[in-house]
Amino acid sequence: MALNYFQELLSNKKLLFLAVFTTVLVGVVFSTIVYVFSAVSMDRPINSGTWFSSPHVDSIQMEHAPIFPYTSTETGVNSSLNPKDSVPVPPSQPQSIWTRPIWDSPPAGTNMPHSKAFQLTKEMVTSRVKDNVIVVTFGNYAFLDFILNWVKHLTDLGVFNLLVGAMDTKLLEALYWKGIPVFDMGSNMNTIDVGWGSPTFHKMGREKVILINAILPFGYELLMCDTDMVWLKNPLPYFARFPGADILTSSDQVIPTVADDRLEVWQQVSGAYNIGIFHWRPTDSSKKLAKEWKNMLLADEKIWDQNGFNDLVRRSLGPSVDEETGLVYAFDGNLKLGILPASIFCSGHTYFVQAMYQQFRLEPYAVHTTFQYAGTEGKRHRLREAMVFYDQPQYYDSPGGFLSFKPSIPKSLLLDGEHTVESHFSLINYQLKQIRAGLAIASLLNRTLVMPPLWCRLDRLWFGHPGVLAGTMTRQPFLCPLDHVFEVNVMLRELPDEEFGPRIDFREYSFLENRLLPKQVKDSQLEVQVCEEQSSNCHIANETSLKGILRFPKHSSEEMFRKVFSSFKDVKVIQFSSMENVFLGFTDKVRETKFRNRVKQYVGIWCCMENRERGHIYYDMYWDEKPGWKPAPPQTPEDDHPPW
Repeated sequence: MALNYFQELLSNKKLLFLAVFTTVLVGVVFSTIVYVFSAVSMDRPINSGTWFSSPHVDSIQMEHAPIFPYTSTETGVNSSLNPKDSVPVPPSQPQSIWTRPIWDSPPAGTNMPHSKAFQLTKEMVTSRVKDNVIVVTFGNYAFLDFILNWVKHLTDLGVFNLLVGAMDTKLLEALYWKGIPVFDMGSNMNTIDVGWGSPTFHKMGREKVILINAILPFGYELLMCDTDMVWLKNPLPYFARFPGADILTSSDQVIPTVADDRLEVWQQVSGAYNIGIFHWRPTDSSKKLAKEWKNMLLADEKIWDQNGFNDLVRRSLGPSVDEETGLVYAFDGNLKLGILPASIFCSGHTYFVQAMYQQFRLEPYAVHTTFQYAGTEGKRHRLREAMVFYDQPQYYDSPGGFLSFKPSIPKSLLLDGEHTVESHFSLINYQLKQIRAGLAIASLLNRTLVMPPLWCRLDRLWFGHPGVLAGTMTRQPFLCPLDHVFEVNVMLRELPDEEFGPRIDFREYSFLENRLLPKQVKDSQLEVQVCEEQSSNCHIANETSLKGILRFPKHSSEEMFRKVFSSFKDVKVIQFSSMENVFLGFTDKVRETKFRNRVKQYVGIWCCMENRERGHIYYDMYWDEKPGWKPAPPQTPEDDHPPW
């Protein structure tokens, strides 16, 4: 019977056309209903543009290659990833711009999707969520390398449930072509570094609060991070230990309240709650706080977002939620707050100065580059010193090669006597003289100077203090960040050659130990053993240089340096055994003047003596040329200027 029906249908063209038309119409209506229902249920704007990887013809093509020579993806390509931590996308699933594995760049020859495809929606977040958690950061193009570093560390830890908010189109395009899930914040901000405390900086803070308010209603836990921090260990299992917390926040606490990985004892925390790292659960209390915080900031543009958060949360603080978790009732008396331990969710002070996690023998989860100087350049250099910043390959292989030296510091300067302003400056000045010689030789040989480790007796802060804050774990002396003494941002600034001579490139003290240093650099080194010129065995001979060792006399002239080391231009690293009294000085006095003009600006201030209107003291690169030089703060406003 069915066979007769289909034969009749095929023979009757009108009937066949009607059947086909009816089938198509029913399919279209059904698909439309499904689409609209899906859009409404996922808070997705209807007709908002493409959500698949088919590009529009009016898009901008950008560089496709990842910034790193080794890509880490959710398909387990990177050998540094644990295969069990990888999250491969099933081959049968169509890959959209949100489900494509991180670091998997769009195919060459394709165009960018329409801008509407990058709108923040629940569907977008859902595609990246894992275990109901989404990890988010945001920034502008000036922080591209920080953002890539942030993503790289997370993916190396097996964390792929992340999104990056782009505050300008340039960043959005760059991240898209690097294979990083990015959304448009619609901020239309500058692509340059806005600087701490500037009006644009405060605008960025408001964008963070708006973003939190946009994501929390989606129903997912939100780990919000600044871009100037690095994840060193997967933090999600730690946050899961406190399911009752509405918010877990980092802080600027520098005095430990616990010696293990428990939450800080909230009654003993005096430092501000720091909003560079904090975890939100989508509870009624957290949503209420987020909304009130947003309204506060939008009503008064002078309020700093972090201060506003602290004012609201501390409005009602206490009692403890229970005796076990360390959580405290805050804000409206209902919000449950936990303060992350600063020993393992580290600030720039607890990590780089105190090394608190080492002293407690704990594994740090994160480091945030707070408590630092020299702006963004100072932040980047600190991460490089800790070897947790991924640079472009050319950073590790300078065309002119590198110059390093072993600093020579008498034990008495490090340990003898009290730790005072005078003993601190004696220690620093002794090192400055050697670094000055290293900079001169590096400039002479057109090499990049690997800065030596820098030792300090006293901490540096923004206010008067006794040298080391009471209650902290700062050891004296301690290995201090370069920005405690040097103006890293000035060292990297482009200065006119006619006044300051050629630029002198430099690297962090840990550079030669970095695992990213290429083999061709590691295997091409010349050891220079500095010797007394009157010594019988202090002579330059070919047989020694062939063994990778060169004897070189102290008090050598500019001409001697040029003559000897012109034969070693192909050697990647020249390492001096000492920099004491090695260089006699420039013969070319014009070049010397330019060099002096440059390096005088390289050093900053120590801050600060207590109970003084002007308690800071300027470092002086040429302190040894001033008989009777003493470290003293400016006595008058007219004296308050660098020593040049």
